[in-house]
Amino acid sequence: MNPLKKLAGQTAIYGLPSIVGRLLNYVLVPIHTAVFLPEKFGVIIEMYAYVSFLVVLLTYGMETAFFRFNSKEENSKDEVFSTTVLALIATTVVFISVASIFAQKIADFISYPNNSEYVIWFSFIVGLDAISSIPLARLRDQNRAPYFAMVNLVSIFLNVGLNIFWIGYCIPAYQEGVTNFFTEYFFTPTIGVGYVFIANLFASVLKFVLLSPIIIKLKWKVDFGLLKRMLSYGWPILVASLAIIVNENLDKILIKWLLKDEIGVDAATAEAGIYGACYKISIIISIFIQAFRYAAEPFFFNQSKEQDAAKSYALVMKYFVIVCSFIFLGVMLYMDLIKHFVRKEEYWVGLGVVPYLLFANIFLGIFYNLSIWYKLSGKTRYGAAISLIGATITIVLNFILIPRVGYMGSAITTLICYATMVVISYFLGQKYFPVNYPIKRILTYLLTALSIYLVSTLISIESKLFLYSVNVLFLAAFIGLVIILEKPKKVLIS
Repeated sequence: MNPLKKLAGQTAIYGLPSIVGRLLNYVLVPIHTAVFLPEKFGVIIEMYAYVSFLVVLLTYGMETAFFRFNSKEENSKDEVFSTTVLALIATTVVFISVASIFAQKIADFISYPNNSEYVIWFSFIVGLDAISSIPLARLRDQNRAPYFAMVNLVSIFLNVGLNIFWIGYCIPAYQEGVTNFFTEYFFTPTIGVGYVFIANLFASVLKFVLLSPIIIKLKWKVDFGLLKRMLSYGWPILVASLAIIVNENLDKILIKWLLKDEIGVDAATAEAGIYGACYKISIIISIFIQAFRYAAEPFFFNQSKEQDAAKSYALVMKYFVIVCSFIFLGVMLYMDLIKHFVRKEEYWVGLGVVPYLLFANIFLGIFYNLSIWYKLSGKTRYGAAISLIGATITIVLNFILIPRVGYMGSAITTLICYATMVVISYFLGQKYFPVNYPIKRILTYLLTALSIYLVSTLISIESKLFLYSVNVLFLAAFIGLVIILEKPKKVLIS
């Protein structure tokens, strides 16, 4: 099978539950923003920013290490699996125990002294998700797509369903004075935002239960020599992943911490909520990137055995950029419609961050494509170094820009960070694992998409129908350019 078609098929198979799941979670954005004001929505944004760091810490690069060592013929797949899972179980038990014991002190530190239960809930959420990541990785490796999809979708449906029940129904019903069996026995008004976290906890427990038949079949034996090699391979991945999480989520934490002394904790949390809500709009590209990554990582490792692997990587990069550029245009040209996913108008003041974040996510996706050079060559320390440079940029620029221009500084910082990481990774990759990427073609698509968007901002048309029709022509122009440039050239035979 053509490797590009194979990757597209795998992206569809393994990305489907991810795409459906993220879209279902996307439904939660209008529900949450319709019920909660920015200062409450900011609590959700901040807590999940902390979670993103903890998930990476608790998996410490073992998922990528699992794929790496599982693909080597000299290793027993069962031993790799059992060693990885048992290591994660041990560290997770320690983490949950420590978090539970020091829950109140942690809650005091993050400025939620009256909600120490958040710390305990999230310790279980993060711990269970960390353990579940390896059984899910094994399902991907074994091409057991139906099982993989079922586990993810069922847990996501539960999470979304409970959010709809508690946030979408019970809270508005309580506010309107409606009382019935459900609001009386299954709802406590003082929990409020906490129901978002409880729904997540139930979903994580269900996912773990659904994966337990795979976990039970473990050999329950740790190969410490193998574990040592996996940890040696994985720690740079951990550092790189942490650095990437700094780039993706530290801004959501820093907005509150850097502005609270000037404008107050509640107002600063509201600013984080506005930024987080608008950040959700850029999640459309993130959905595609996540689906792509699910299929791409095992694909890249398996494709490395083929003679024309470098050519395949170049083609994948080009078509990845084409799809992302089209998504960017689709979102920005129809922002008047898409913004209504964020229900309350109080959030719309932050829509200016969206184009920066969309382009930043495109660069992040390009970086994921480029990162194959250090994963395949075993030079994962370079990947960690690049990500640390990005994290340094994120920290420094956020501290400089947030006090001056608020959350807009975070969006600008994110774009600069990922663009810098792409440039560094490309030049290092060409030295250690050269791939002939079609740079001119890639830049053509990115600059064309950006130019079309900028031109569209200069056009003022009162009729929405006429405006949307013009935007269709803009999209058609981009597609036409792709067809012209990518159409196979006819070979003349004399």
